Amino acid sequence: MNESASDVVIVGAGPYGLSAAAHLRNVGLEVRVIGTPMRFWEENMPEGMFLKSEPFASSLGAPQAGMAFTDRHPGWRTGQPIPLDTFIAYGRWFAAETVPDIETAEVVSVERGGPAGYVVTLSTGETAVTRTVVLAVGVGPFAHIPDELSGMPSWLLSHSTAHRDLTLFAGKDVAVVGAGQSALETAVLLADAGARPHVVARRGTLDWNTVPREPRPLRAKITGGPRSGLGTGYRTWLWAERPGLVRHLPYRRRQRIVRETLPPAGAWWLRDRLDERVQVTTGRQLVKAVEQDDGIALTTVDRTGDRLVIEADHIIAATGFVPNVQRLTMLSPEIRVRVDTRLGAPVLTRDFESSLPGLYFAGLAAAATFGPVMRFVHGSDFAGRRIAHHIIRRTPRLRPAPRALEPEGNP
Repeated sequence: MNESASDVVIVGAGPYGLSAAAHLRNVGLEVRVIGTPMRFWEENMPEGMFLKSEPFASSLGAPQAGMAFTDRHPGWRTGQPIPLDTFIAYGRWFAAETVPDIETAEVVSVERGGPAGYVVTLSTGETAVTRTVVLAVGVGPFAHIPDELSGMPSWLLSHSTAHRDLTLFAGKDVAVVGAGQSALETAVLLADAGARPHVVARRGTLDWNTVPREPRPLRAKITGGPRSGLGTGYRTWLWAERPGLVRHLPYRRRQRIVRETLPPAGAWWLRDRLDERVQVTTGRQLVKAVEQDDGIALTTVDRTGDRLVIEADHIIAATGFVPNVQRLTMLSPEIRVRVDTRLGAPVLTRDFESSLPGLYFAGLAAAATFGPVMRFVHGSDFAGRRIAHHIIRRTPRLRPAPRALEPEGNP
């Protein structure tokens, strides 16, 4: 079995893994990034999807100038939705420019051991010995299925992240559970693909985001607050642009901020597309789901206790993600037990380090500590920068930093 040593191993090559790698590589550390760049975005997001975030808030983080999404696409303006394929291409361009030697393998296990601290085993059979592991696994491992739907076979029930191609549901009745962007856009794309979607939501009414405008008048900025990567408003700006301060708030307050900031709502540009092709039932709580003939029967109740059974060929749960260290099966049982958690999420320091020295968590897993921006691409620069600075301070040796990268197209 081949074995090698490196300063840092980053598990995952999505926005957070790439951002951390870009900052670490810039100071000369030997960093191995394991994963296929933007793989989850390409394989687990539906064709035809658009990003909900604005162009200025859709950038990966790098210490070099010229690497933002709007640098790569200078003509993209506020209020112009970004197609999924355009964002994937941007992420892969970013990877090629900042971390060109990414290893397209998978991490099979991460264990404690050896003088360096961790042993990382790859799907190739190779093991990497390192003192530092950064887990940037994205949202995939944390896909949430409500208890009322659990136990159903995969041909009757799936999470919204399980489908790239929705045409396989053409001609079928599909119940989509949820009221957020994922549920509403999935329903529209199902209708586009020839399915008969039925949105089933617990919320009493569907909410929609307002149309963004730029530039905003000075009076609007003063009364409504500044614009940030999460929206408009003074508190929203704080959660988006100063996540390091969020960590100092009481735990329950942080949980409420994560839950209430950008609650379930559809993007403004999706509203007209949710037309008569999509049946919508709101104000309904899930009770149970059972197999019925070749389909599934979903029982719901409203506030008065009135029951309604919705029949479908398939249910798609667009019910979000819940971080839980126990679901990261690449971590050894010993590590999963020893990492301090609260309600399943890792308890992190100001530098994203867990209770095990040298083990860092980035992305959604860090939201319970740093707030709602960790649910979005916009948080990747803060996370990458903070993680890199801490690792640099703890690394006993440094190689000379490489020359800062120039954006493509510069002389």
